[in-house]
Amino acid sequence: MISVGRPQHPEVHWEEWGPPLHQFGQATGLTVSVYDAGGIRMVGPLVASRTARFLQASTLWHDDGPGSELEQRIVAAVAASGKAMEDEDFHGLRVCSLPLTQFGKVYGVLVFGWCFRDFSSPMACEQIARLIGAPGHAMWNEVRLETPMSDARMATNVALLRTLAGSIDRQRETIEQLNRVSRTRDLFLATVSHEMRTPLAALSMRVELIIKTHPDLPPAVASGLNAMRVHVRQEAAMVDDLIDAARTLTGQLSVLRAPVTLGRIVRDAVSTIEVNAHEKGISFSVSPLDYGDGIAIAGDARRLQQVLWNLLLNAIKFTPAGGSIQVNISATAGQVRIDVVDSGQGIDEDDLPIVFGAFTLQTHANATGLGLGLYIARRIVELHGGELTVSSGGIGQGSTFTIRLPRELIR
Repeated sequence: MISVGRPQHPEVHWEEWGPPLHQFGQATGLTVSVYDAGGIRMVGPLVASRTARFLQASTLWHDDGPGSELEQRIVAAVAASGKAMEDEDFHGLRVCSLPLTQFGKVYGVLVFGWCFRDFSSPMACEQIARLIGAPGHAMWNEVRLETPMSDARMATNVALLRTLAGSIDRQRETIEQLNRVSRTRDLFLATVSHEMRTPLAALSMRVELIIKTHPDLPPAVASGLNAMRVHVRQEAAMVDDLIDAARTLTGQLSVLRAPVTLGRIVRDAVSTIEVNAHEKGISFSVSPLDYGDGIAIAGDARRLQQVLWNLLLNAIKFTPAGGSIQVNISATAGQVRIDVVDSGQGIDEDDLPIVFGAFTLQTHANATGLGLGLYIARRIVELHGGELTVSSGGIGQGSTFTIRLPRELIR
């Protein structure tokens, strides 16, 4: 019978110990149980031998059985000392133990064995059987068909189990360290992003105030202030990207979906960048001409505009003068598709899988930013139940970013 309780270390996924320990037991014939540091059996007993199967049918491992009592005493001693105990003897049956540790602290104990060191006898089996409420002759019939576990063979099995447990514990330590680093990084990113926003906002306000209230500034001063305004806006945009990235990494980025026409989203996004394309000598077009006014979806208009704006801005950055950018909109009964097609520098096949990664380096001479825009854009689209993909024929062949969104309305 398995005693089930609430683990004292909830971060431990005890069920993960089952499969490897089951294989170990089948290979060695040893019975194995896993306890938490508080003495609660979390896995097992996993039995493999004829004798162990007979013992499992008795009261040996019941909550108040003599076997459970012995194992819990062993667990208490190992948890207190942090070291494996010498083999315990249960009327000729040997019981061994190993501590489970993480970062030097015992969080559990392996108890294993329940096998005879030497050939047993009918009298010894009769004594054990009386303690566990089983017929002695029946136990003898099982025991006499099995070979005892010699010291040399047991030493080999203990070494194998120690290696297995050590491997699992090291893996858990590595995962915990990675999680800790990830949590620290996310907290740092969120904190720094918010701390940077306040002084940038104050600086931007002061620059705007000076420009608007002093129209007679010397040309050199006015030029410097205008350049400062551009740089502050660029820095503020990067901080906004950092904040969105932090929200994405911590699972706090959200969208507020409401009925909206696609035409409104496309027009708002295009209006902010169309002049940039014309100034660079890039031809720009949207198809159909109504910008998708007849297509209604359930979405966060501001966030979807941010996605499309990011794709269009990237297309302008990476498309040389004289190139072209097209926005193609189509819809079916269940899906809306937006393709942003440019004739720019294209993307190497090896780089396609990492385009949407956070902090992806940009290789264009005029590119600015942290490489977070596409990472955030994909997450926003995914939060709408859609997908954002990219394709390119290679360097110099342009690229196509495709947004697919479900066509559904909030009722």
